[in-house]
Amino acid sequence: MTPDPTPTAETPPVTVTEWQPQMPPDNLIFDDGEPLESNRHRIGMNVLIRSLNQAFAHRNDFFSGGNMFIYFSREQVRNQDFRGPDFFAVLNIDGSYPRQGWVVWEEAGRYPDVIIELMSPSTATIDVTEKKDLYEQTFRNPDYFVYDPFNADSLQGWHLDANQTYQPLIPNENGQLWCQSLGLWVGVWQGTIDREVAPWLRFYDQEGNVVPLPEEAAQQQAEAAQQQAEAAQQQAAQLEQSQRNAIPQLLATGMTVEQVAAILSVSVDFVQQVANSEQ
Repeated sequence: MTPDPTPTAETPPVTVTEWQPQMPPDNLIFDDGEPLESNRHRIGMNVLIRSLNQAFAHRNDFFSGGNMFIYFSREQVRNQDFRGPDFFAVLNIDGSYPRQGWVVWEEAGRYPDVIIELMSPSTATIDVTEKKDLYEQTFRNPDYFVYDPFNADSLQGWHLDANQTYQPLIPNENGQLWCQSLGLWVGVWQGTIDREVAPWLRFYDQEGNVVPLPEEAAQQQAEAAQQQAEAAQQQAAQLEQSQRNAIPQLLATGMTVEQVAAILSVSVDFVQQVANSEQ
C-alpha cells in the first residue's frame, strides 16, 4: 500500500529553508591603542603614504594606508588576530573615500598589492617569517618589503612569481629594489624630515629621482618659478642694454628718433632719453 503524501494534523508539512552563508562580522575593532615602535617609525610610515599620494596625485583608483588593520577572515576576527602593516597600497579600486581599515570582504575580496613593514628588534624575525608567509600564502600580495629605519642596510624585498612564491629582489647599483606593482623603486634616502636626520625609506621614479613629499614638490615648484622669473628679468635687462647700445649708432647714420624707435620696437621717449644721456 502506497502511503498518502497529503499532510494531516498529525503530520505537519516539512518546511525546507534555503541555506544561507554566514554574514561576516560587523563588530570590527580598528584601533587597539598600540603605538608605533618609535617616532622614526611614525614619520617613516607617513613619508611612504604621503609620497605615494604625491606620485599618484593624478589618480583616484588607489588606496594607501599605514598601521591600519586588514581583516581577511572570520577566524581572524574571532581570535582578535589583528594585522596592521606599517604601509600598504591597493590599486585599481575606488579611492575616493576614506577607510578606517581594510576589510577584504567589503572590498570585493581585494588584498593589498604592496606591503611594507618597518622592522624593529622586537618584530624583525616575525616580519621575515610569519608575516612573510601570511602575505605570500594568504594575501598573495605581489610585492613585500621590510626595512629597519635605524639600519640603512636592512632593506629586503620579494616579488610573487608565476608559481605564487616570493622570490627575493635584486638591488640595482644604487641599492634600490624595484616595486613592479607601483612602477617605482624603493630605496634609502639620507636626509632630514620633520627635524630628524635619518636614512628614510623613499620611493624613486623610473629615472631614479626621489619622489617628493607634497611640501618638497611645492618648494621645487616655487624654486622653478623663481628661476624662471630671474631668467626673464635677466633677458629683459640684456635686451634693454642692447637697445641702448644700438640707439647712438643708428642715430649716427642720420636716422630720425622716430625711425630708430620703430626699428628697435621701443618708444620715442626711450630713444630720446638715451640720446640725451649720450650728449
